[in-house]
Amino acid sequence: MNNIILLGAQWGDEGKGKVVDHLSSQADYVIRFQGGNNAGHSLWVNGKKTVLHLIPSGILHPHTLCLIGEGVVLDTNVLIHEMSELQKAKVFADAKDRIKVSERTHLILPLHKAIDVAREAKAKGTTAHIGTTGRGIGPAYETKALRRGLRVIDLFLDQNTFESKLDGLMEEYAHYFTPSERSDLRAQTLRDAVYWKKVLEPLLVDMTTFLRDGHAQGKKMLFEGAQGVMLDQDHGTYPYVTSSFTTSPSAGTGAGYPKVAREARVLGIAKAYITRVGSGSFPTEMLGRHVEGEVALNEEIRKIGQEFGATTGRPRRIGWQDLVALKYAVEVGGIDELAIMKGDVLSHLGDFKVCVAYERPDGTRYTTFPAIADELGTLKPIYETMKGWSLATPENPEYEAYLKFIEKFVGVPVKFVGYGPERHQMAIR
Repeated sequence: MNNIILLGAQWGDEGKGKVVDHLSSQADYVIRFQGGNNAGHSLWVNGKKTVLHLIPSGILHPHTLCLIGEGVVLDTNVLIHEMSELQKAKVFADAKDRIKVSERTHLILPLHKAIDVAREAKAKGTTAHIGTTGRGIGPAYETKALRRGLRVIDLFLDQNTFESKLDGLMEEYAHYFTPSERSDLRAQTLRDAVYWKKVLEPLLVDMTTFLRDGHAQGKKMLFEGAQGVMLDQDHGTYPYVTSSFTTSPSAGTGAGYPKVAREARVLGIAKAYITRVGSGSFPTEMLGRHVEGEVALNEEIRKIGQEFGATTGRPRRIGWQDLVALKYAVEVGGIDELAIMKGDVLSHLGDFKVCVAYERPDGTRYTTFPAIADELGTLKPIYETMKGWSLATPENPEYEAYLKFIEKFVGVPVKFVGYGPERHQMAIR
């Protein structure tokens, strides 16, 4: 195995966890390089489902070391809960033997969650409503950019210095809360910090030095992204995006050792169809505007594919495959090859639509992805029809024809095909 960067190539929820789990059998280190616990990766092994939000999906392979890089924002309470659940499941005996955390990783504090919830509540029903998970991820990245954030290493400062930094951060957002609310948030943070310090201390590493040494020893590294390219802060459907950078260059910066990431091949993960959660349009959403019967098919796909958020339980919005968007994701994400997941969900559902162009209200057609997110809602998707399949594996001629159609359009090969939730339900083309 070469070093690999694994990205979502749509709006997230593409099945990245399954692919990480598959590739981790050959990896020494699995490194999460961005995002927070708003990402949920679901793994099925021997009929048992494991959902992870922070710990990299390679943890179920006993030989892997899983690392959380400085590009992540860390909710330590979530990390503690996940470690506890994995210990109960006998995945490992002691977290320090399997999990490492960069000392430069920024912390998600009670303040960040309170800001997130307050903003979303205020924006509900307006164009400012993003549809975040309310986990504090966006505000944590915001305070990081403001140079007011607290990092894991700050927990080990003397108490007066830590409290001074915390007070400086809270003063930036004093207008959101009453004095009593601010006092409660401060007290909660100070209580939690004592426990966080105790739990995190044996896990901490200088990530750059750690990866440099591993690279010198020939360790194989798998870089795991969260969300998807279409949610990247620069290249996604801004402002309906996440608060971090989800394309392949972020693997090097978010993990703290760009040299090894530059040598990696980039694998993009996409579903055979497309889904999205949160606000923001996407042209191929099955809303009954362009294809007869698509609303009923929408509900059937959601039911068969269990398209509900692993983090929030929210029903995902369903759409036909959009190759214009996928080609754009391949290009801006730096993707070398693809994995197409969940084709089994569409088995026996009949012929399937694939978007190959957009049409503006004035009738002009084009095949580039627009920079203005709100323009997506005005576009009419231009479809080609693919013959349906009974089995979503490369051996099935109809499904293989679909895979070849994708390859020709987006310009990179489809290397992996996922055709069911279990670990073994993965084909290599």
